[in-house]
Amino acid sequence: MVVQQHRSGGGARAVCALAAMGVMAAAAGCSGGGGDRAAADDRVGVGAVDTVRRAAEVLAGTGTGRESVAGKPDAWNPDAGNPDAGKRSAATTAKVSTSMETAAGGTRVTIRGRGTYDFRTRTGRLRVVLPQDAAGEEEHLPITELLAPGALYMMNRGAGVPKDKWVRIDTTGLADGNLVTGGVTDPMAAAELLRGVRAVTYVGETDLAGVTVRHYRGTTDIGRAARQASAPSRGALTAAAKGFRSDTVPFDAYLDEQGRLRKVRHRFSFANKGPAVEVVSTTLLYGFGVPVSVPIPDGHDIYTGEIEQGRQP
Repeated sequence: MVVQQHRSGGGARAVCALAAMGVMAAAAGCSGGGGDRAAADDRVGVGAVDTVRRAAEVLAGTGTGRESVAGKPDAWNPDAGNPDAGKRSAATTAKVSTSMETAAGGTRVTIRGRGTYDFRTRTGRLRVVLPQDAAGEEEHLPITELLAPGALYMMNRGAGVPKDKWVRIDTTGLADGNLVTGGVTDPMAAAELLRGVRAVTYVGETDLAGVTVRHYRGTTDIGRAARQASAPSRGALTAAAKGFRSDTVPFDAYLDEQGRLRKVRHRFSFANKGPAVEVVSTTLLYGFGVPVSVPIPDGHDIYTGEIEQGRQP
């Protein structure tokens, strides 16, 4: 049902249909370590492809990137300057800042989120802010989102959902696998999506908030990423591979000297009979090692009634 509306129909309505229970509907309204040789290998050909593909493993602590530089200050880490900072290079938690911009029919809408994420457990908590007046006549409160393997929980969802109740969505049943529905691309899904990389261009080094990062640009294949993904992420990406009309997703990825993903931007395109709908999702990671606590709501705290579809476009 959702897939059909995703593949046909026009303009912003396609995104709204895709996100029938998610945030997008409300908003769219509508060199250290390895030496010079290793450094060079990371930037060209197969070496560059492998480096980008390993991003999810490095974040989860199940793979290794480039060697860390012990004691080198991390401008985004609250432990910057700490002589033990280098030992935290394998930390599997981080602070997250996101933005998701939708463009359709000359109208642009940007949704922003901020929170923390644990890449080992694949859980996170974010506060998602909708643009002013994006939800209709009444100002929409910031939405609290809990991310977990196969599930998205939202509070302050609106559309008739009590303010003290959570809405639970099975992300494996979404046509996009929750790559855009929640107004936030799950940070682990964003990294796992890079497992489908086929070709990469090394753009060069740049400074990202005081951290030297390597900029890679290329395209990834959702279907391939789903097949290569870890078990907790496989279901959602498999759904996305079936739901998107095109599996090819352009990206820009920025990795630090330790191989950790610091920033990634994906460009999703919805091909419809009307004007194409473009969605640009950007995820920033910093403050590695931050404490993360994501208590999953009890059953009695989850809203089981119907969403007021009349309040959606």
